[in-house]
Amino acid sequence: MTFILFCLFVALNFPSQSLQQTKNPITDFCRRFGHQTAVIDRKLYIDGGLVNWNPISQNPLNYTNTWLLYNDLDSTGSAGGMPQIYSNLTKNNTVPSVSGGILWADDVNKVFYQYGGEYQTSPETFAFWAYDTLLNQWNLTSGVPPGIERVSWGAGATINDLGYGFYYGGWLNAQNTPGWGGLPMATSSLIKYDMNANAWTNNTGPDNTGRAEGVMVYLPASDGGLLVYFGGIEDPYKNGTIVGANMSNIHVFDVASSKWYAQNATGEIPDMRRKFCAGATWAADHSSYNIYLYGGQGINNITGFDDAYILSLPSFTWIKVYPSSGEGSSPHGLSSCNVIDNSQMLVIGGYFAENQNCDSPDVWGTHNMNLGEDGPENALWDKYYPNITKYLVPTPVISAVGGG
Repeated sequence: MTFILFCLFVALNFPSQSLQQTKNPITDFCRRFGHQTAVIDRKLYIDGGLVNWNPISQNPLNYTNTWLLYNDLDSTGSAGGMPQIYSNLTKNNTVPSVSGGILWADDVNKVFYQYGGEYQTSPETFAFWAYDTLLNQWNLTSGVPPGIERVSWGAGATINDLGYGFYYGGWLNAQNTPGWGGLPMATSSLIKYDMNANAWTNNTGPDNTGRAEGVMVYLPASDGGLLVYFGGIEDPYKNGTIVGANMSNIHVFDVASSKWYAQNATGEIPDMRRKFCAGATWAADHSSYNIYLYGGQGINNITGFDDAYILSLPSFTWIKVYPSSGEGSSPHGLSSCNVIDNSQMLVIGGYFAENQNCDSPDVWGTHNMNLGEDGPENALWDKYYPNITKYLVPTPVISAVGGG
């Protein structure tokens, strides 16, 4: 009987496996979501996540992205004016392809580290992998100490100047932890990885509440910088009964002192959301730090969001910048946001719950925010321009908080 069931499993899965092997991640692209990204030396790397193939009506399944891709940030090779994408990098099947993790980028040594994430099927034992961008080579790092677990859909950030990677909260579940038999559990720890010393630290969060599916960004303020966290869900009773995090509640971690602070934001408060993305930039004189948020999924019965907000610090003011009124027409979450040269933010991919349309296949699901709205279109959404490398504080921020 066991042999018969095994043969049936192979028969049912062989068509999907064969289809995946025949697809080209560039020419057959339809949609991608849940992936991890990192920027090193003018390349935006895309790892893992899920993909749909074109036409999606004939390929309705979500496939694991097993390729390591990158966008060339010095080119706009597509007709849609976005960075050209390539799929010629090395990645064999021993390296995990997961969703909801992070890539910590080490700009000095030209390496990124793959942490966290979950599998579509049964998870493997946690192994910590690094990709050497100069050698086009994946390397398995030394063992991870006890107490450091693979979690997924937490919030991660990298501090390039210090060589630190951080990851706050996230889920423990049957897709990331072998042998997990209980309900998914949101964690409350802040994981720190020192890339130079190859050392891990398991720090406490702002409280004991489990959190996941929010975002965390780094700001070069204070002595050692700040980590700013908001959004997502909370698991206050540690039993899987989740509630949405109020978007006016901002958690700030001071890196130098390892202390958490709470701050209440005002202004045009975004609706509660999960699995959205965000990126940070700042004025040249550091008079304001502006965190750009895009999209996300709803908490309960709300499908999702197609909108953009700015959280401006130090005033902690929320400013809605897209659309000018009402709601956007294509709500989606599970996208990635990467700020390039402090001036533009590439928003890649997303899961569209309300339709089965492909996500701009001519530009491989790549969209660009001109953060200073100072491009040829004088608009937030614009083509990508490699020569725009300076951030000008845009009118919506000046109108709300002052400055110039």
